[in-house]
Amino acid sequence: MCERPEAKRSAIGRPYDPERLFLPPDDDLAPNRPGETLRARLDASRTGRAGLVLARLLGRRPVEDSWRRRLAAEQVVGAELEELTAGGWEVVHSIVLPGGPASAVISHLLIGPGGVFCVASEPTRRAHAEVGDSAVRVVGERHPRPCVRRARHSAARASLALSRGCGFLVRVLPVLVLVGPPSWEVAASLEDVRVLGEREVAGLGALGGALHPHRVDRIHTVARNRRVWLGA
Repeated sequence: MCERPEAKRSAIGRPYDPERLFLPPDDDLAPNRPGETLRARLDASRTGRAGLVLARLLGRRPVEDSWRRRLAAEQVVGAELEELTAGGWEVVHSIVLPGGPASAVISHLLIGPGGVFCVASEPTRRAHAEVGDSAVRVVGERHPRPCVRRARHSAARASLALSRGCGFLVRVLPVLVLVGPPSWEVAASLEDVRVLGEREVAGLGALGGALHPHRVDRIHTVARNRRVWLGA
């Protein structure tokens, strides 16, 4: 039986998990860019520019427009999260969860000294937003968006998958980032989902005391493995 080599160490002395060294490139989610799945949907769309223009003239809302707004939001939030990596944090973008709708994607998974956070990006068209226990109401929209419930559910699935992959309990906290609203209100009863504006994302980097650097490395190694999420 072939034994894996002893874990190597970086220039600053942090160990590399051997599993990371043996991770096939096709299964490594680390290279994912913010909004990777949305980019793929847009690239695969068969609706040409003329078709999009015609749909807008007829008063329709092409799904591609929604994808582009969400992609822009994920790029904004993803860039803010990437800035935290200099402080001992790791981030994995665009993790697809199996067996669910097209929206079953973890936009960003942040792992670091302050814990593990499942971060969802929500564009609001620069309108006031009211965040309730399960949904967000945006002024001017007829229906509420169930993004609070989705953020909570995605965090629970992430905790299950990571705990199974790591062999120890990994608590994952849901974070909902509102991108674009000039103002928002959060229901006092909402305690389990952290709600932030895009300019408040950097504040997550100040959190600490939850995970040792070795645990951060281990969780990140597991999180970047695509196969870990097949059972989420």
